[in-house]
Amino acid sequence: MSDAAIVAQVLGGDVDAYAELVGRYRPRLSRYALRMLGNREDAQEALQDAFVRAYRSLGRCDDPERFGSWLFSILVNRCRTTGGRSARRARTFVSDEAAARVAVDAHPAEQAAWREEIERALALLDAEQREAFLLKHVEGLSYEEMAELTGAGVSALKMRVKRACDRLRGLLQEAYSA
Repeated sequence: MSDAAIVAQVLGGDVDAYAELVGRYRPRLSRYALRMLGNREDAQEALQDAFVRAYRSLGRCDDPERFGSWLFSILVNRCRTTGGRSARRARTFVSDEAAARVAVDAHPAEQAAWREEIERALALLDAEQREAFLLKHVEGLSYEEMAELTGAGVSALKMRVKRACDRLRGLLQEAYSA
């Protein structure tokens, strides 16, 4: 069933149909929130808040066929808010361990050390660069989709991704050569 059909059901009074949308989008959005915020509790708070806000505002979703993009933009904003509140806390970046194991063909201890270096390097990026890098290289979004989600211009996003890549390259080269 399409997102638009489910949205129509929910707006028609079938509130239980919203669970289908939650189930459909929770894994991807949860992964993004966790990577962006680096803390499970903050990620769950942002995710839950995004789903509640989307439900309450469902009637204002201009294009129900694009419910997923609309919901993602709400989550991006919730992550910004949550990240801003918790910026003073020490954070570590949570990576996809399965992807890290595939990327590094080494002894498990070396994999863990390399994964920690990647997490450390990503945590050192400023929030805008980390957000742009994750949306582009982890979520695989186009710059146009990123612009729609974040409200930033395509050229600004390209610059953020470039700067994030340059900074990560430098940080990881330092760690590799040390």
